[in-house]
Amino acid sequence: MDMNCAYCAEGKLVEAFGIKIGELPASKVYLFKEQSHKGRCIVASKFHVSELIDLSEADRNAFMADVCKVSQAIHALYKPAKVNYGAYGDTGCHLHFHLVPKYTDGFEWGGTFEMNPKRTTLAESEYAEMVAALKAALGL
Repeated sequence: MDMNCAYCAEGKLVEAFGIKIGELPASKVYLFKEQSHKGRCIVASKFHVSELIDLSEADRNAFMADVCKVSQAIHALYKPAKVNYGAYGDTGCHLHFHLVPKYTDGFEWGGTFEMNPKRTTLAESEYAEMVAALKAALGL
C-alpha cells in the first residue's frame, strides 16, 4: 500500500476524479466523474502493483474477471457499441483499467478516448443514480 496513491489512500485523492461504486474480489470500482462517455468506470487492483505481470496468475485472473464483470454491467445498463479499455499509469503506478463506453453517434467514436476531456459533469443526484444502477448490476 502506498498512501500517496489515490487508489490505496482513497479519500480526497480519488474523490478528485472518481466516486467509489464498491469492491469486487480483486478490485475497487469507481465511476469516473467526467462522463463524456456515459458509464465510464475505473477498475483498480486491490494490490499496489504497476503491471499485470506483477500479479500472480490467480490474482491476475481474478482482476481480469472483475474487469469483465464491470464491462458486462456497462453493456447491460448503457448499451454502448464498444467499450475501450485503457491501462495507463506512467506516473501513478497502480494497476487500473479505464473502461470507456463508446457510442457510434457519440463523442470520440472511431478514435482514441481522451483521458479527461472536461466536457460532461453531472449533478450529484445523477451520479448517485448511476452508482446505484452499477451497484445493482454488479451485485453489490
